[in-house]
Amino acid sequence: MLDSPSSPPPRVLRVAVPTPLRRLFDYRPCREAPPGGWQAGLRVRVPFGRRQVVGVVMECDNRSDYPLDQLRPVEAWLDAEPLPEDWLWLCRFTARYYQHSLGDTLHQAMPVLLRQGRPLAGRQREHWRALAASRDGDARLRRAPRQAELLSMLRQHPHGLPTQAIVAQGFTRDQLLSLVEKALAERHEIPLAGAAPATTQLLAEPALPLNREQATALAAIHERFDAFHPCLLHGVTGSGKTEVYLQLIEAVVARGRQALLLVPEIGLTPQTLARFRSRFRVAVVALHSGLTDNERLDAWEAVASGRAPIVIGTRSAIFVPLARPGAIIVDEEHDGSFKQQDGLRYHARDLAVARAKHHDIPLVLGSATPSLESLYHAERGNYRHLRLTRRASRYAPARLELIDLRGRQRQGGLIPPTIEAIRETLAAGHQVLVFINRRGFAPTLACHTCGWLADCDACDAHMTLHRQPPMLACHHCDKHRPVPDACPECGSADLRPLGSGTERTEETLAALFPKVPVHRIDRDSTRRRDAFEQTLGEVRRGAPCLLVGTQMLAKGHHLPHVTLVVVVNADAGLYASDFRALEHSAQLLTQVAGRAGRAAHPGRVLVQTLHTDDPHLRLLAEHGYDALAGQLLAERRAAALPPFRHLALLRLESPREEAATSLGREAASLMRQWVAEHAPDVSCLGPVPAPMERRQNRYHVHLLLSAGRRSQLHAACARLTVWLEASPEARRVRWSLDVDPQTLS
Repeated sequence: MLDSPSSPPPRVLRVAVPTPLRRLFDYRPCREAPPGGWQAGLRVRVPFGRRQVVGVVMECDNRSDYPLDQLRPVEAWLDAEPLPEDWLWLCRFTARYYQHSLGDTLHQAMPVLLRQGRPLAGRQREHWRALAASRDGDARLRRAPRQAELLSMLRQHPHGLPTQAIVAQGFTRDQLLSLVEKALAERHEIPLAGAAPATTQLLAEPALPLNREQATALAAIHERFDAFHPCLLHGVTGSGKTEVYLQLIEAVVARGRQALLLVPEIGLTPQTLARFRSRFRVAVVALHSGLTDNERLDAWEAVASGRAPIVIGTRSAIFVPLARPGAIIVDEEHDGSFKQQDGLRYHARDLAVARAKHHDIPLVLGSATPSLESLYHAERGNYRHLRLTRRASRYAPARLELIDLRGRQRQGGLIPPTIEAIRETLAAGHQVLVFINRRGFAPTLACHTCGWLADCDACDAHMTLHRQPPMLACHHCDKHRPVPDACPECGSADLRPLGSGTERTEETLAALFPKVPVHRIDRDSTRRRDAFEQTLGEVRRGAPCLLVGTQMLAKGHHLPHVTLVVVVNADAGLYASDFRALEHSAQLLTQVAGRAGRAAHPGRVLVQTLHTDDPHLRLLAEHGYDALAGQLLAERRAAALPPFRHLALLRLESPREEAATSLGREAASLMRQWVAEHAPDVSCLGPVPAPMERRQNRYHVHLLLSAGRRSQLHAACARLTVWLEASPEARRVRWSLDVDPQTLS
């Protein structure tokens, strides 16, 4: 609602402020109005309690439920122009769908500096360039040899140089200003992000030729290029999905529009950025958690202003405003990291679907192992199912070979036949990837005399033994303590590590193959900035080596010299309590297996397991992920589980077990009464203790809502949140509602 010059200014502004309360707050406008008048989307600084916060005006009105003279005034407006309309729409949709406070949703969706009140304006960087040469000008520099040298350097760079590069050569800003005063050089400013040299040529290097399947897929996407057209690009690992993305984005940018590519992990961002920047001459902007606050704001503004036609980012990049949206691509759409697991529990893939539909633009969901939800939509015809069955290399994806662990002696989790296969691969001059999805040295420490286990005092979990540095650490609450010299129960010094983690496997391999480099890649070894990419750079040189890593290595990395993949233990996800565990384990095994044999040599995948006769594991090994996914979909249908029904999970936690359980019982009673009258399709299960009941010294209780129709589920969730916000007991218990949960832990 715009306050135009011909109409009187509004008397009430309804502002969304960063608070868990699901409501707007009424304020009086301040005396000075913004240049364009009061309207939705303007950031304002307002008093809230005893503090000042940055909020967003959502409505302008002349009436309030409170006396106007009792409303507090806005302290100041922060923007002359409102925030982008498509961004406001997305935030409203997200808050409504995920049953979250609108004020907190807006707060989480904008960069940190905007939350703090910084203006939405890209920072500028000074550039200096030489002006046309003249005899008189050169003559005036005879007594200023350093200025003459500086001018000579500037003439070698006709597009100009930034101040930082000039100072690095030993020149000063005063020397630059002297050249400007003499009309020998000029200063101009360019934005820090999204600035690319103007050019009529879009590509810096030619596109690669497409095979028949890739060309068919790209043509299918182009069939409805100016409309919402969701496509599931289902391609085996190494089948060239990225090349399809590149050529789709080329067409989008050629039409003067912007493309957004979401990738699941920050670790994938550098290699993806490098490939895109080498292909295109236009600006390619990154958005991920590794940026500084200033860098993130610069990138956000460059995309919002339209200067950056290509955006690559992780989960939170779904909230970047697009000036001219043209296409959205979600790579590895099945990946669980697209789901935010705390606070605003959104799923970036699902928001990408909603956003593409809102903008009426193409959407591509790419994966070698699509989620069961996406396969279900493809089967029903909601998504167009595009398949890539051929690898770019001449070798088909390697089949899984199941290796029986029962009764075998292990070294660092590896048995003799596996070690021999590693030895043969290294002797042939190739590389080996050893996958173990457990960081640390060992899952826990045990006393061999009395059976004591190193348990966490704050969680129902064992503490993990680390050697680098030596400590016991809980991976659930991040509590640390020293490794004891003796058993705290019986005093025995016979303490032994149980099981294997990445550190123990690394140590074992280093002892077995002392002349071969061993690179460990997990969250502990890659904390230093750029450490991950530097390690991968060494691996890609091609010398024989051993890679030991967690699922960080399984996602999209091209390792052309790896011909053997070893999965140390495939059993962790087979018998977990979460109904999605088998799906996620199968996806992870297939993805990590896809790292083998991607170039000139065939690959081999050895999967160590205690359950070689498990029917699901055998189906995956013999017939692949697609066959297993089909069976899992049939099992989900019979069990009335997603994607055939929709879920919402109420999580309750309290230091007092009875407080969480009591509130859960009251909520369940309310829901059962309400659904009987208003939404009979909704079922309410619980309350029950969470799979890990005690975590961080708090007791966790779950209440699960299930429905065949989303509309009834959302109506039930809305009723539940209204009751919880009004309940005195709920103020003493921490609670959150997770719509479409990806895990029940």
